[in-house]
Amino acid sequence: MHEVYAVKFGQHPGGRRGQYFYGSAAEPMDEPAQLDYFVWLIRSPGQDIVFDAGFTAEIAARRRREHWYAPSRALADLGVDRTAVPYVILSHFHYDHVGDVEAFTGARFVVQAREMAFWTGRHAARHEFRRLVEREDIERLAGYGLDGRLLYADGEHEVVPGVRVHHVGGHTAGLQIVSVATTRGTVVLAADAAHLYANVEDDAPFGVLTDLPAMYDTFDLMRALATSPDLIVPGHDPTVLTRFDPVDGLDGRAVRIA
Repeated sequence: MHEVYAVKFGQHPGGRRGQYFYGSAAEPMDEPAQLDYFVWLIRSPGQDIVFDAGFTAEIAARRRREHWYAPSRALADLGVDRTAVPYVILSHFHYDHVGDVEAFTGARFVVQAREMAFWTGRHAARHEFRRLVEREDIERLAGYGLDGRLLYADGEHEVVPGVRVHHVGGHTAGLQIVSVATTRGTVVLAADAAHLYANVEDDAPFGVLTDLPAMYDTFDLMRALATSPDLIVPGHDPTVLTRFDPVDGLDGRAVRIA
């Protein structure tokens, strides 16, 4: 069995509901809303697996986000040796999920083949897609592919026993979620398949998407995979830090999910 932790490294408190929900669910548009930025630790027997890699202080300053410390530093507070991490699973290639990959010098990066194909394909330069990524991140990941450091998944793939990735799409073409076997049951780490609890609990899609029907299908899949609804963990909801038990000494920064 595995342990699962959420670790906060920054936040964006200045948002509005209209930015974070699609269609009628965005009302009232001007209601204040906050996004938190997390990375996730899957503590497996004899190894630590990381899910997502956040972004750097430089990118935070450019995009006017609060950045407390490097995601890899935040994980180090949980005892993670970033040089010994064998796998870093990347949910998708948006700037806030792939920025600190260089810290994991010995890792292979688990990505969906469809995600790489999209961001090196003909639509990636269109403004509504291009604004969500950093050129340097895409070039770095493409270079890792040439170096043999990418582990390409095509749909569902077992990274290690009890840890599986699942292609879902919706938010991006190659978005993937992670299911993890724990003593509490199967935890589903949604990343941006559900930014906020309200997305999946109220069947209310997030405002940034590539495929609306796929996003609804993703909600159904996450509900089917998770042992219970409370084990579906959204990617950016501040209340993740209050719904689960804090890690000793890291209150307000890290929680143990299972």
